[in-house]
Amino acid sequence: METKISVIIPVFNAQETIVKALDSIRNQNGGFDFEIIVVNDGSTDESAKMIEEYIAENPQVKIHLKNQKNGGVSAARNTGLEAVTGDFIAFLDADDEWLPNKTEKQMALLNGNAPKIDLISSSRNNSKILFPYILDKNNLAKVTFNKLLMRNEMHPSTVVFKRNILEKTGFFDARQRYAEDVYFFLNAAKHHDLYILGESLVIAGGGKRSFGVSGLSANLLEMMRGYQKNVQDMYKAGNISYLKYKFLRIFYRIKYFILVLRRNYYNLNTK
Repeated sequence: METKISVIIPVFNAQETIVKALDSIRNQNGGFDFEIIVVNDGSTDESAKMIEEYIAENPQVKIHLKNQKNGGVSAARNTGLEAVTGDFIAFLDADDEWLPNKTEKQMALLNGNAPKIDLISSSRNNSKILFPYILDKNNLAKVTFNKLLMRNEMHPSTVVFKRNILEKTGFFDARQRYAEDVYFFLNAAKHHDLYILGESLVIAGGGKRSFGVSGLSANLLEMMRGYQKNVQDMYKAGNISYLKYKFLRIFYRIKYFILVLRRNYYNLNTK
């Protein structure tokens, strides 16, 4: 029996990239049974029409299109999570692409026993895995709650996880539009085993650098506020001390100013 994997794609005005994203699932190695749930989050361009045409032209691919009013990426992913039927779940943003061997490599790790893995991520755009994550002899880095508070190396489009982790992790905060993935990962890390594979298996955002260029991550100020919201929620839930909460609030603000300086430096040197 084929392993069934539910893939959730939130879409908002992605007419230029959605076909490449869908093709990258269809071109996966390993013979997996994919259930693709595309959530059109109030697009005003031709995204919905293009998805409908793709479904008509590729009847062998199981694609479910769900249309809803614009509610943000968290609300869109939650709509997808409510509809999944596979034992494994993956996310793919509409402007990203999976490399053909992504699913095969990650599922081999999820189905293995050494180490036990509930959620597996990977590198993207040939980026390096940075401290505090350290790759072991198997090219894997353990992701913990405390490491995530300092730095997130996981991108939604890189992850595959066992569906049963939702029982303790829950869904996304539907009101949150920035650093919403970190909120989900933090909740997952409290109860489950998360790892990053130090191999680039995803082309994210057309291969652009990971911050300050396009999409939600381009808004560095709101990203900082999203991180601060996450740590506030974790403090209120009793997961971190007041001292750590105050330290992280200051840490994120310093990190924000550093990223602004880096963005300005890159922009000046690429003109």
